Amino acid sequence: MKELVSILDGNTFMVSDREGDIEPSFDFPTGLFSFDTRFLSKWVLTLDGERLHALSVDTGESYRTRFFLAPGQPTHYLDAKASVIRNRAIVGSFEEELTVLNHSGEEVEFSVRIEMAADFADLFEIKHARQKRGRTTVTVTDNELRLVYRREAFHRETVIRSSAPAQVDAAGMTFRIRIGRNSEWTTRLHASTIVYGARGEDIRATLPYGGSRSADAIRAEQQELIDRAPKLGCDCEPLAGAYRRSLNDLAALRYESIALGVRLIAAGLPWFMTLFGRDSIITSLQVLPFLPELIPPTIQMLAGLQGHRVDDFRDEEPGKILHELRYGETAGFEEQPHSPYYGSADSTPLFVILIDEYERWTGDVALIKRLEPHVRAALEWIDTYGDLLGTGYLWYRTRNPETGLQNQCWKDSWDAISYADGRMPGFPRATCELQGYAYDAKIRAARLARTFWDDPEYADRLEREAAELKRRFNHDFWITDREYYALALDADGRQVDALTSNIGHLLWSGIVDESRAGKVVEHLLGPRLFSGWGVRTLAEDAGRYNPIGYHVGTVWPFDNSIIAWGLWRYGFRDEAGLICDTMLAASRYFDGRLPEAFAGYARSLTDYPVEYPTACSPQAWSTGTPLLLLRVMLGLEPQGEHLIIDPAVPPGMGRVELLDIPGRWGRVDALGRSRGPQDGQDT
Repeated sequence: MKELVSILDGNTFMVSDREGDIEPSFDFPTGLFSFDTRFLSKWVLTLDGERLHALSVDTGESYRTRFFLAPGQPTHYLDAKASVIRNRAIVGSFEEELTVLNHSGEEVEFSVRIEMAADFADLFEIKHARQKRGRTTVTVTDNELRLVYRREAFHRETVIRSSAPAQVDAAGMTFRIRIGRNSEWTTRLHASTIVYGARGEDIRATLPYGGSRSADAIRAEQQELIDRAPKLGCDCEPLAGAYRRSLNDLAALRYESIALGVRLIAAGLPWFMTLFGRDSIITSLQVLPFLPELIPPTIQMLAGLQGHRVDDFRDEEPGKILHELRYGETAGFEEQPHSPYYGSADSTPLFVILIDEYERWTGDVALIKRLEPHVRAALEWIDTYGDLLGTGYLWYRTRNPETGLQNQCWKDSWDAISYADGRMPGFPRATCELQGYAYDAKIRAARLARTFWDDPEYADRLEREAAELKRRFNHDFWITDREYYALALDADGRQVDALTSNIGHLLWSGIVDESRAGKVVEHLLGPRLFSGWGVRTLAEDAGRYNPIGYHVGTVWPFDNSIIAWGLWRYGFRDEAGLICDTMLAASRYFDGRLPEAFAGYARSLTDYPVEYPTACSPQAWSTGTPLLLLRVMLGLEPQGEHLIIDPAVPPGMGRVELLDIPGRWGRVDALGRSRGPQDGQDT
């Protein structure tokens, strides 16, 4: 696959090749996108009819990129007589400053051409290679190309303008130019993306950040967020680099919700630039100790869209927390159920967990009291609609077999849940980590009920239910002869016996019996699961193991951050440190930005982590991973009005100092230091 370059700001992003060109593709979403629609599907530059190649690409800022190009193919024997600079940015709309430089000693005529097109494809149409059902029209005027898509009330437009005179046709713009010796020519191209609402106006016009804004304004807004985060000082350059990159990417991934006009964190570029229940909650848990003010908009958005009816098409049920929210054509015409879609069984207990964790860090009692009905509704869903078989466990089975997700846990690809021999169970399924989340949600909600809602009877009931769930879980899910927890139970109550990374989430939830924790840790860090770069999603001797399979053998950074948190919770500090160390070691090979996933190859085989071929980057919960790892290494845990700091920094990492950690205690500092060599290069 060609190397791709991305820029983004808010709800708009562009993905191009290394030369800055965009060509129609259903293999990967290249183009200019906003609110799940592709507004540019072709943007190809030629000079005198010849494509250009990249000399260098400057990707230092998330919202702008510069491409330094030359015509033809590079050669040692012929110097280029011209070069081109494409300086582009997403500043609400898309802007590109195109500069052609004449390096010859005489005046030269050039023909500059940009092929332009907009297919207005929905992201789901790209992903599933579906054809459009509406009609696109093209209007040509002086220095302007207007592309309009309509399907009944669905209306989108791309308007492209040039600052320099151009010959405009339905397929692009041509510039016939003359440049003096050692001189240059420039034009500024501007592409507006218009998202029409029911009232016939651009729906983003009413949003605080909806219109075009300057690069300086974007830079200032992102820097303001970064400046609010705690300051990290350390001897370990991979940790310092990953922390910087994470803060930069978090700033870039924020987008505006049309529904509430608030800033949320998108799940990941390019496929997931929207709100996801599971992803948004886990990212919030990772980010909470560093930027707690980012969390309330996500909580309130999820609460506001909490399920309130039974809707088979959307997998909606009363009390259930959404899985995914989309704004595109296929959602609008109900060809996809994502407006919003509720097909995840874990978002609901994770929602309760996040609310409790948020209060423990911030002391925001007012929000906790306002959310009481939503927490109660979520817990009611766990015990009713979530318990499909009436066994006291949390199960899932889609109500919509045509377009609903089959697997509604975090490993939601079709083949992710299997027996050790590769067979797949029928539905419904009860994966192990769902039971851990439900247990933790009840324990945490009991604290909220007793402390803030003045309902000790409800708290007592929740604690009894949690204790009973833990007892039954440790009996029904434990595979005695293999000494690990089953991945799931099938509809007949049989154990789905694959060994997976899910057992690490059980440690985080606290549902594991203390007497069995050591065996769980042995499996997590044993050769079947641990690649040397992290814990694989599936053991390498399993029937469906594939080191480059999405959920069946790859290593996911977010997954490993939760596992490290779980190891820490059960007192396995050295083992947690090993996970932290290997994740940070991997980050060095991705310029500090951990991708969505990388291959499960053994470290001895590759010497470097191999990126999953279509991994999202940046992806929110991978971006949040270094933050959670930092919390684990420093042993940060809120307790009442104080922050407990109990560091266990991995050997060789040296000094780790985090200043101005925010919370209900004000701001405090944490310092940890490892034993052993402190050159900061061994991680």
